[in-house]
Amino acid sequence: MRFQTPLVPARLIRRYKRFLADVTLDTGQEVTAHCPNPGSMMGLAEPGMKIWLEPNDDPRKKLKYGWRLVDHENGHFTGVDTSVPNRALKAALEAREVAELARYGTVRPEVKYGERSRIDFLLSEPDLPDMYVEVKSVTLCRGGELAEFPDSVTARGSKHLAELSNMVADGHRAVMLYLVQRTDCRMFSLAADIDPKYAQAFDMARDAGVEVLCYDTRISPQGVNLGGPIKVNQ
Repeated sequence: MRFQTPLVPARLIRRYKRFLADVTLDTGQEVTAHCPNPGSMMGLAEPGMKIWLEPNDDPRKKLKYGWRLVDHENGHFTGVDTSVPNRALKAALEAREVAELARYGTVRPEVKYGERSRIDFLLSEPDLPDMYVEVKSVTLCRGGELAEFPDSVTARGSKHLAELSNMVADGHRAVMLYLVQRTDCRMFSLAADIDPKYAQAFDMARDAGVEVLCYDTRISPQGVNLGGPIKVNQ
């Protein structure tokens, strides 16, 4: 998935009100950018960080820049836009590039299911049980090469795990897919200390038959693409 507009570098001044970030462009101009991430962004919103913005000239948008990447200035990047994983994964699913899901030819995003929820992807294929795929963007790394989820308490995430379990009970298949939007991580684990209830819900879902996948991504200022599977330490 390539970015629609070439990104421009900037330095973060501050992130506030969840969806706003004041930044300094390379020209010295200070602007406010949209932050497309409602999470805590632990370790990714420190003043002075180098970041990459996507400009836009859409007259319907008040903010003319969107924050897309954190540049760790060591050759590694983190993607902060929580909508990117679904877009990158959709293309990969349609191209049958996810080996564990490659038998499914029909990919339908945002299908209603459960209790007032929408599944990220519903996969179908004649003579196979429907496959419900929930996707989570992973951006937390507290050391080494270990990616963790979640970075804050997520009751919504626990609800999704319960609904995936219900789909398995109804005779379908269900997958919880964690997409690591970092290029510096080689393993994945739950951040049980941040949200013990989510960790408990995860264990219950897996015991109920929910499958777990974790993939990394290839990230640059040009775009974000699906990488390969990485080890789940859980």
